[in-house]
Amino acid sequence: MTTDTTGVGTTGDLELVRKVADRLFAAITRVIEGKPDVVRTTITVLFAGGHLLIEDVPGVGKTMLAKALARSIDASVRRVQFTPDLLPSDITGVSIFNQDARRFEFRPGAIFANVVVGDEINRASPKTQSALLESMEERQVTVDGTTYPLQAPFIVMATQNPIEMEGTYPLPEAQRDRFMARISIGYPSSRAELTLLDNHSARSPLDTLTAVTDAATINSVVEAVTQVHASVAVRQYIVDLVTRSRSTTALRLGASPRAGLHLLRAARAQAALDGRDHVIPDDVQSLAVAVLAHRLMPSSETQLARRTTAEVVTDLLRQVPVPSGTR
Repeated sequence: MTTDTTGVGTTGDLELVRKVADRLFAAITRVIEGKPDVVRTTITVLFAGGHLLIEDVPGVGKTMLAKALARSIDASVRRVQFTPDLLPSDITGVSIFNQDARRFEFRPGAIFANVVVGDEINRASPKTQSALLESMEERQVTVDGTTYPLQAPFIVMATQNPIEMEGTYPLPEAQRDRFMARISIGYPSSRAELTLLDNHSARSPLDTLTAVTDAATINSVVEAVTQVHASVAVRQYIVDLVTRSRSTTALRLGASPRAGLHLLRAARAQAALDGRDHVIPDDVQSLAVAVLAHRLMPSSETQLARRTTAEVVTDLLRQVPVPSGTR
């Protein structure tokens, strides 16, 4: 990929990002109707090379969204139904002794795919959930002392029900921190739900969904996004936000350094989707809740006041000065 002297992606790179984004958006919105912001955030996370957590009540289309993205890309896809009896080896793989060859052979688990759809991730035990930690952060799996790399692109799209629902386990902090963003689909509007009844009652729209891009193109897009320019002022703005989260009395656990990295990467992807070769504060602000809120732990006072971490992030955005001169 060609870049100019400032390291900013060329017009051709940005055009590729927009073209692929438009194709994915058109495909996914055939399945997920009336939720353009949700679909856009999903594409942003994919282009930023991150993982996505979709949290909401049953029946609103969490798994449908994950499947729609998976089917829109000509790449390897694996779906894992997380249950209490799921074992870590079901995800990572296992070494099996081959009697004929008289040696152990590795049988890859469900994590060995470009797109991994983890359905109801918080119904599995914490031990099984932890099997995802290495793969999500380092894009590799270690089994019996041998490390196996995962192919790019690699994205985990996990769904979960609210933790107060029966039969669920809260995700560990380290697990939540590896998801670049968390989104909620929410109930559709009356108009969108009527359209859903008209179009989805006979058969699933997933049946007619075909791939609109492939793994190699997604890799090119992810690389192009890394070239989007983020000024010192924008990077300092991100640092100020995550630093403020660590000192506010509204939280007992603030944002990690990884959260700041994820926010920057997501902001670059959003800028590219908008056709810009540089990040502006609006990119950071529009993604801050999705990227930061699920990583934070509220203080006792915040919980007693029935305030959410999303509301705390919104307060932080009001408190931290917005920089100027961000080119």
